[in-house]
Amino acid sequence: MTQRRIYLPEDRMPKAWYNVVADLPWPPPPPLNPANLQPLPPQALEAIFPKALIAQEMCADRWVEIPEEIRKILGLWRPTPLVRALSLEEHLKTPARIYYKNESVSPPGSHKPNTAIAQAWYNKQEGFKRIATETGAGQWGSALAFAGCLLGLEIKVYMVRVSFEQKPYRKHLMHTWGAEVVPSPSPDTEAGRQILARDPDTSGSLGIAISEAVEDAATREDTNYSLGSVLNHVLLHQTVEGLEAKEQLDMIGERLPNMVIGCCGGGSNFAGMALPFVKDKLDGKDISLLGVEPTACPTMTRGEYRYDFGDTAQKTPLVKMHTLGHSFVPPPVHAGGLRYHGMAPLVSLLIDKKVIDTAAYHQTEVFEAALTFARTEGIIPAPETSHAIKALIDNAIRCRETNSEEVLLLNFSGHGHFDLASYDLYLSGQLMDYEFPQEAIAKAMAAVPKVDA
Repeated sequence: MTQRRIYLPEDRMPKAWYNVVADLPWPPPPPLNPANLQPLPPQALEAIFPKALIAQEMCADRWVEIPEEIRKILGLWRPTPLVRALSLEEHLKTPARIYYKNESVSPPGSHKPNTAIAQAWYNKQEGFKRIATETGAGQWGSALAFAGCLLGLEIKVYMVRVSFEQKPYRKHLMHTWGAEVVPSPSPDTEAGRQILARDPDTSGSLGIAISEAVEDAATREDTNYSLGSVLNHVLLHQTVEGLEAKEQLDMIGERLPNMVIGCCGGGSNFAGMALPFVKDKLDGKDISLLGVEPTACPTMTRGEYRYDFGDTAQKTPLVKMHTLGHSFVPPPVHAGGLRYHGMAPLVSLLIDKKVIDTAAYHQTEVFEAALTFARTEGIIPAPETSHAIKALIDNAIRCRETNSEEVLLLNFSGHGHFDLASYDLYLSGQLMDYEFPQEAIAKAMAAVPKVDA
């Protein structure tokens, strides 16, 4: 009988994170000081980040040791299972072998605690008592609330208003773990007040919520800022996913996957699975790395590779990334975690160098794919994860039509138990598709700083 679930022994959980920068033939473009457009010195980040995370952000070492205390907490749910999607394969009548890494088994239900635990631990080690952050769909806010609860830190979450209203149970989950949650934009910060004065009915955006959280951290000595995606150290912490998956595939004698698929908002879950396979691709192995996003927020597929601010209020350094413009406010699609205007700089660099492929889908076809997965494999996917599932199903059908026995690896980044209202809208025919107009993208891009290459 084919093995359906592949488990690593607990003592085989990775002892170090993998840093892809060490194996890249191109140096990543540095973050810039927006005042003089010069590379940002590490000490400039100390107003909002602990020194250890700044060092990881700038690190070029291939391996970064995971402290034993962090590994102990991650051991509550890691290593996560690698699952052979036999029922989905049978339903699709595909010769492809489909595997998914089930990150939904973490207590908050997603991949996000992989970095939340690490970031909270490093902040505590350096004496900080409080962390401010933003969240879109609520998965990151839930993960940081969970980490703060375990490590005794106060957490303030600025939750994008449309998700605050669409996903109340994520808010309740954060409250259960002791976090304070407010809809963003909020009256709690100057950035929020200014945006509310201009547009009191705004649905909000991750860029706005980041502005609020950064301002909060920068104005309190006991508080740091924490980001759940985009930055190098966040992607670094997520590589436990891909490192475990490689070992699990090796345990059953499976060759390298032909395709690694993940959804992309800021890039963390996709990068966590894909980056450990980048060197294989650079070495000439037959492997495709596919990042998938919504057509309503087409950062990778229609954005420009430019230096831009990471937030709406222009409080962050300039980073080179695929961007739709820092003033971009996407439509209120139900994949709230994929509504960010930019993409992780490392992912963006690899897209620019043709190492990573991209795709974009409408949300109705994404929910159709999610139902197929739920009705075969039994797990209800998060709307974000469902974008990757749509690409997975399309490629499994391609394998059926070409009689190709490929190995497809999906990062199942989170469950959708708190997204059932969105499923109800889809099932009742009330879910709408959005394709962001080019003129709106052009308007947002006009405000992006002009920085020489």
